[in-house]
Amino acid sequence: MKVSEIGEFGLIELLADIVDKSKNPQNASWQQLLIGIGDDAAAWQGDSSIQLATTDSLVQDIHFHLNITSWEELGWKAIAANLSDIAAMGGIPKYALVSLALPGELEVEYVSSLYQGMAQIANHFGIAIVGGDVVAASKVMITITVLGGLEDKSALTRSAAMPGDQVAVTGYLGVSAAGLRMLKQKLDFDVETTRLLKQAHLQPVPKVKEGQILLHQGVRAAIDISDGLIADLAQICKASQVSTIIKENSVPIHPVVQANFKADCRQLALAGGEDYELLFTATSQVIARVKQAISRPVTVIGEITAGMPGQVTVMDAVGESIPWQQGGWEHFKSQA
Repeated sequence: MKVSEIGEFGLIELLADIVDKSKNPQNASWQQLLIGIGDDAAAWQGDSSIQLATTDSLVQDIHFHLNITSWEELGWKAIAANLSDIAAMGGIPKYALVSLALPGELEVEYVSSLYQGMAQIANHFGIAIVGGDVVAASKVMITITVLGGLEDKSALTRSAAMPGDQVAVTGYLGVSAAGLRMLKQKLDFDVETTRLLKQAHLQPVPKVKEGQILLHQGVRAAIDISDGLIADLAQICKASQVSTIIKENSVPIHPVVQANFKADCRQLALAGGEDYELLFTATSQVIARVKQAISRPVTVIGEITAGMPGQVTVMDAVGESIPWQQGGWEHFKSQA
């Protein structure tokens, strides 16, 4: 079987199984591990608190295109994606390691601008860039590792959703995907719309504070929306061995997306990805507390059910199931 046939998530499951079967439970590292492969970040019990770690790679012409993004914006987004993973666990990011694979003919000023973007978002969230690696390659590849911790005794995880939980999301969806379409197709909008869509895609703001609020208010299951609402919700359902029903007309689509992408706004919101909002499940009482504690809009879009693990059903306004391909981003497979 080829990697393209098993797909990104199938490959992760295979590798996780190999690691699990080869582990030595007598080792202190395994004894202290709380969350391993399969969530937004790994977690283990440190000497005084729970520690978190996440890593992500960006590859030229797959994750980013240099004809539509500046080097500074690329630096910001590379760090932002990892901070969002820490946010999805309810954690506090602290340190970042940056590894770069670069063509030798690349101008030094571009790399300087890349790091300027990284330094900007690092300063904004109070994290320190403390090292990494630089190697030669035919294309640009950026690998970020972010380390952090938790103030609480537990983390937000993908595996804690329960039947009866409501499904909720912070903020608005579809803005980043709309921004990407605008940049790729060179669409012409007014100045403010262009600024909003471009910033949403190229300089997203991870919801670090919001993730900590969710955890403090009693939420236990969460994920950040990076691959797309339906794809990421399916990951929660699969990890939690549950299913879900969401209402299409409850999904919060940004007004700018509704106004400028009328025909495709629901597709952009449900499967577009890279909004870096937080998708979570909790009881109605917990969500009511979250709404009071958080400044960002929180919208209930559905409910967790005891059905086929990983299944996401989308319902229309009259309660009819809508045929919907899961979509979202998955490496090695054709994209939505």
